[in-house]
Amino acid sequence: MRDLVAAKLGELFDILQIDHQSDHNTRDTPARVAKMYVEEILRGRYTAPPEITEFDNAEGYDQLIVTGPIDVRSTCAHHLMPIYGHAYIGILPAADGKLIGLSKYDRIVDYFSARLQIQEELVNQIGQFICERTRPRGLAVRMSAVHMCKTHRGIKASHRSRMVSCSYFGEMKSDRSLKAEFLQECRALERGAGD
Repeated sequence: MRDLVAAKLGELFDILQIDHQSDHNTRDTPARVAKMYVEEILRGRYTAPPEITEFDNAEGYDQLIVTGPIDVRSTCAHHLMPIYGHAYIGILPAADGKLIGLSKYDRIVDYFSARLQIQEELVNQIGQFICERTRPRGLAVRMSAVHMCKTHRGIKASHRSRMVSCSYFGEMKSDRSLKAEFLQECRALERGAGD
């Protein structure tokens, strides 16, 4: 796949009149970009989801857990430009259910971010995956991100210009007080992170 992508990128450079044969700066760029796309930026399309380490909820903990900020690095499906920001995940565990290792939330966000994305679908994909694997009573995903398709082209907006999207599942979707608690914890974590 890398070789095929590199060949196509070479063709694109030819069309754009970029010398990738003799210019020392761009000579190996098609191969480097191909490797970057296959092994890094789009790896979430070609690799298995992260393994989930589950723990018994021995004490029957059933209160809201919020983790974040979790770094988001993705690529806009519309313009192939970077999306970067932070995600926050709120978990309302089932008293008789399972808990998962805290680092797994970061791995899940990283996995679904590593493909061409739009933010509205990304928060849903993360939430659906966690719900399917852990069966919590409720779950929330909030993402705040800068879209370089907006900051580096078109209107060329400020990097302070962000998009915020949320996705709610189970009791987190239906209980307004739980939503409010989740958003309050997100704000506290944002202030702590200087976001």
